Amino acid sequence: MSSWELLAESVMLPGFGGTSAPEWLRRRIGEGLGGVVLFGRNVIDDEQIHSLTTQLRSERADVIIGIDEEGGDVTRLDVATGSFVPGPLALGAAGDTSLTTQVAAALGERLAACGITLDLAPCADLTLTPDDPIIGVRAFGSDPESVAEQVAAYVTGMQRFGVAACAKHFPGHGAATEDSHLSLPVLPRTEAELRAIELVPFIAAIKAGVRTIMSGHLVVQDWGQDPVTLNHKALTDVLRGELGFTGAVITDALEMGAVSGEFGRHDGMAAAAVKALAAGADVLCMGGAAFEADVLDAVSAGIVAAVKSGALSEERLAEASQRAFELRTPPVSTPVVPVDFELGLSVARKALRVAGEPRLDGPPLVVDVVTDPTIAAGNVKWGLGPHLTELVPGTRPLRVAPTEVDTVLAAAKEFRQVVLVTREAHRYPAVRALLSAVDGLDVIRVETGVPGPDLGPNPRIDTFSGSYVSLRAAAELLAMTTSLVSGGH
Repeated sequence: MSSWELLAESVMLPGFGGTSAPEWLRRRIGEGLGGVVLFGRNVIDDEQIHSLTTQLRSERADVIIGIDEEGGDVTRLDVATGSFVPGPLALGAAGDTSLTTQVAAALGERLAACGITLDLAPCADLTLTPDDPIIGVRAFGSDPESVAEQVAAYVTGMQRFGVAACAKHFPGHGAATEDSHLSLPVLPRTEAELRAIELVPFIAAIKAGVRTIMSGHLVVQDWGQDPVTLNHKALTDVLRGELGFTGAVITDALEMGAVSGEFGRHDGMAAAAVKALAAGADVLCMGGAAFEADVLDAVSAGIVAAVKSGALSEERLAEASQRAFELRTPPVSTPVVPVDFELGLSVARKALRVAGEPRLDGPPLVVDVVTDPTIAAGNVKWGLGPHLTELVPGTRPLRVAPTEVDTVLAAAKEFRQVVLVTREAHRYPAVRALLSAVDGLDVIRVETGVPGPDLGPNPRIDTFSGSYVSLRAAAELLAMTTSLVSGGH
């Protein structure tokens, strides 16, 4: 490889398919590829992840191994069961930064034991609009100052065991009403509003020593028409020059619709990569999709061609490579550790909010209403039903689409009460219609997303997360109101 090719390879973090590394990827790592990002498709359990990371390090000891593990709804480690870590909004609802640090440290220790170098978390975004389709419970809340404290606490805990944290999605995605996985959002914010609100948690992350910040695929019109990932003013003038960030800037996934929709796929991703590097990005995340070698070939070739033509300076590429290199420090070596289930559960319990008096008179029908998952979370298979079935004998679990009103009404005839589990019911007309259809029944609602406007007089429990521990905490709370409680854990 030429020196330019080596530099181009060193700044790329692709995703791949399978629970072991394909031969082409292992060869590429040995030749100098920066690293990889792991997703749920790469995970069985902690022991398997450790074997996978050991396999990757056998090719080159200092390979960057990232994972998109936010906890809560966006989990890779616990993709089969639901996360044993409460989500960010639940941590924010618990309101105890010392607990947030403990939770993040426990997760960081677990990641380090698995051989992970970099965690693409936490979200430093805010929840700013009920129409937000992608951040929601991934943020710690809506108040800039309290979220800033939570983000700093999380960064401190995560990095305790040597795993680099990543504050995302700069300058803040929470006011967007479009999903940047699919299209390019234009933030309805002025630069002054960003400085007063969205940037506050990022400034706190920088002060806490966060090692990486991820750029968002968002347009801030005061900064020009290029999305922030490709925007020199945003990444170099503001993030580095004004906010003083000296760590590595990582792009959000370059295959996402917000940039690949504009620039295309193979050659288009290369064009986006070049522009991101020129704008001030250091590490190119290409992780959302399971790529093959041809995509990396196209991106690498595009970067080299840009250096040859002068569109991208060799100095800028070398600077990016050096910042990527600083992420290669392996985490603290520890054995694979048991999941601290009780810590996560205790925080999830503290986060619960109750409206009215949710009380079970006997075994209920538990209806988990299944809406389309976000691309970030992926296919969510877990729900409240199995937990309450275990704790209250005679409970019947039912998973339905919101349009299956007749199924719900027919099943409800056999029960005195219905526990209806929703996720951001206010955003789905079909869910609101289902709530109206069961209005005459004795219903307790459990809301697992961002609570929206009050949608009826029913007693309600808000969990602020769809994590395993949050659902378990809600089930325990309900089970405590009936004498039919099982002794199961």
